[in-house]
Amino acid sequence: MQVGLKKPPVMKNYTITAFILLGLTDDPHMQVLIFVFLFFTYMLSVTGNLTIITLTLVDSHLKTPMYFFLQNFSILEISFTSACIPRYLYSIAAGDKVITYTACAVQVFFTDLFAVTEFFLLAAMSYDRYVAICKPLHYVTIMSSRVCKKLVLCCWLSGLLIIISPLSLGLNLAFCDSNVIDHFLCDASPLLKISCSDTWFMEKTVIICAVLTLILTLMCVVLSYAYIIKTILRFPSVQQRKRAFSTCSSHMIVVSITYGTCMFIYMNPTAKEEVTVNKVLTLLISSISPMLNPFIYTLRNKQVKDAFKDSIKRMASFLKKYN
Repeated sequence: MQVGLKKPPVMKNYTITAFILLGLTDDPHMQVLIFVFLFFTYMLSVTGNLTIITLTLVDSHLKTPMYFFLQNFSILEISFTSACIPRYLYSIAAGDKVITYTACAVQVFFTDLFAVTEFFLLAAMSYDRYVAICKPLHYVTIMSSRVCKKLVLCCWLSGLLIIISPLSLGLNLAFCDSNVIDHFLCDASPLLKISCSDTWFMEKTVIICAVLTLILTLMCVVLSYAYIIKTILRFPSVQQRKRAFSTCSSHMIVVSITYGTCMFIYMNPTAKEEVTVNKVLTLLISSISPMLNPFIYTLRNKQVKDAFKDSIKRMASFLKKYN
């Protein structure tokens, strides 16, 4: 099919002004279970990530580049899960599956922006670990507060630049016969599936942008950890090697989960295929991952655990004083 074929008018010239999100199931009992599960994981995710953000803001021991990046990562996690889950919870609770064209476009924009930015931030975090372990004497100079802020800003700008092209193309899609989206949120694949436009070029653009994001960020992560492992293996004592590996283990686990699931979701050869598996994986990455990440970072990080205990003690002391 040729790319240059004339496309039908854009969707707003048709009578379709809204979409219907099918969700995961029509079974009322399953919907109750899904609602409880998603509400529980969402509240845990927001609470856990807010705890990390608060600790990194109030505890003086966590005023380092590593925790500055972790703070921003937690902000992204809250933003991403909030762009996906609450709308679906409302849909289950109210029985309202209708979403307007504008709301759908906004959801696609923010979910993609937060997701792509997260990849670049994970790459920046791996660079931070590389400097900390491979260049410890120059760490404070290289990873200054100004540099860290610039890196975070670059992550957001990179995310925005990556999604602009496919999003611009997506706004010109036409929807002639169907407005039913086989998903619980507005996403590129199910939207392309129901479009009556020639989607070949946009599908290739989405794949190119996804691959570009994965390759650029994964190269940074792999190179960083290649140098990190090489440096750690040169340490004379086992204790030093253990301590060095422990500072990277949490980040490595999060990277593995994030890259593994996203590669599976976005590397399909065409969008006009069955999306059932992708719906489940998207649900997991938008609910489970943001919930697990705070626990991964806190349970495997002594400084964060100590900061949490100190905060609890200070709060208890404060309450005792004024009661």
